[in-house]
Amino acid sequence: MTESRLKLALVGCGGIAQAHWRGIQNVATRVDVTAVVDTHGPAVTAMAEQTGATGFADLKSALAQGDFDAVDIMLPHDLHEEAALACFDAGKHVLLEKPMAHDLASCERILKAASDVSTVFMIAEQAQYWTDVIRARQLIDEGAIGSVINASGSFHDRVTLNPDAPAPWRFSLARSGGGLSIDGGAHWIRPLRMMMGEIDEVIAVMGHHVPRMEGESWSQALFRFENGTTATFTALNVMTAAAPVEMFRVTGTDGELQITGGRNGELLLFNGEHPRGQVVMSATEGKMNSYGAEIKDFSEVVLDGATMAAPPEFSLGEFRTAKAMYRSVESGRWEKVW
Repeated sequence: MTESRLKLALVGCGGIAQAHWRGIQNVATRVDVTAVVDTHGPAVTAMAEQTGATGFADLKSALAQGDFDAVDIMLPHDLHEEAALACFDAGKHVLLEKPMAHDLASCERILKAASDVSTVFMIAEQAQYWTDVIRARQLIDEGAIGSVINASGSFHDRVTLNPDAPAPWRFSLARSGGGLSIDGGAHWIRPLRMMMGEIDEVIAVMGHHVPRMEGESWSQALFRFENGTTATFTALNVMTAAAPVEMFRVTGTDGELQITGGRNGELLLFNGEHPRGQVVMSATEGKMNSYGAEIKDFSEVVLDGATMAAPPEFSLGEFRTAKAMYRSVESGRWEKVW
């Protein structure tokens, strides 16, 4: 029997499209990229040559003339709503890069439009597929560290700026909806939610040290979860040499879990049986494959009717957490997420 396959259009041919393309080649192997879309001519030409797909200068032309059943939207945040709604209207399945949009009203309109069509809608959040985080949650559920008390998550993102080039679109508040917390920080908020449960309220501080970046370039917050546990969250743009970072630590009454960063990151378990720490698994390979894993999940929902790892509404947790952080900076108080 011939295996069913998914014809996919890559909408947006920037840097993240390269990660998605590698994931399709290595993991989501039932996906065929048949169209690529970008308003920047050199980018779409290069991506068309790389993938063997047909290139289009705009989404309208691609929807009218292209041969594909689904789209992978990788555009600036303020363009998500217009693109997603156009694809829903055209009967396409939609995979949309996080965050869903740049503001909550736009997110709500996207969700409403998605509920009115029969096609699949999914948010691409690669952290949902980090195998070390999934295993950490399993160990927590198995009681490996006793009752969870608190946790920490640290996200450091290197920034290299060309002072003579235009500022990246992510540096615009109007386009991105925020700074580091709502963008890359989401990849650390999602694992904290996966391991600890839903976030109830936050208190935060943040600041600016990256030239021309309108949103925050560093933030620190304390999260209080619905189950009463807490976690510290740190997000920082790094412009110089930096020390190794501990990505996550979860502390329980009987031990700790630690996820280290870097090229040789590991998930480690410390408890009475392993007082010096047991290496549970690599924390690197799963992250490298996570872009492919999310696209594979999407393709299996479309082709096989599988249940996606996280519904699109779940991604509002990271979005609303970041927005609550912004309100907290203004108010100086704890702010509710939901």
